[in-house]
Amino acid sequence: MFSSQRSRVSLTLMFALVITGFLIFLFFYIKHEFNTTRTQVTDDVMVSKIINMGKLELVKYAMKDVVEKKELHMILPDSRVLFVAVGEVTACIDLTRVKRDDISQGKDTVNITLPQPEICYVKLDHQKSKVYDVSGVWFADKSKQMVEDVYKVAEAKMLASAREMDIMGKARDNAGKIFKPFLENVSGKKVVISFK
Repeated sequence: MFSSQRSRVSLTLMFALVITGFLIFLFFYIKHEFNTTRTQVTDDVMVSKIINMGKLELVKYAMKDVVEKKELHMILPDSRVLFVAVGEVTACIDLTRVKRDDISQGKDTVNITLPQPEICYVKLDHQKSKVYDVSGVWFADKSKQMVEDVYKVAEAKMLASAREMDIMGKARDNAGKIFKPFLENVSGKKVVISFK
């Protein structure tokens, strides 16, 4: 009788230990599931337009600028965004605009008239550009709008600075340096490059 009572106590104790172990495991499992974040990304890429490229990039200016935009208020504190912009401005020539009439040959020379260089793109590097300070903004929507505006201001300032540094003149110089040796090697004649 004593032995059966002892076996019943040990069986109950064993059952209690198994239940306790299961509850501890269940606690840590549920805690892990609550702390685990799963990210699901769904995308559906569609080609909206195919564009044939004929633009030859001739010069790229890598630029950095500090832009501060303020909105002055009569009663409330002034709103301010401080932004460090890192980006590039690229000039190119659209070779698809070169027509047969733009090329003429003489006995020893080839004359080519190229279209004027143009700005291909102004692009901010979003990984390197940073908003350093936003102050005096009361609402999140207003802060977002000010940051979007400062991005546009930074792009416009980079373009204006590149034009002031004569990016178009540098593109014309590089067109001569790139095309002239290439075309002289191909044609075996002296090449004269001019612009429309």
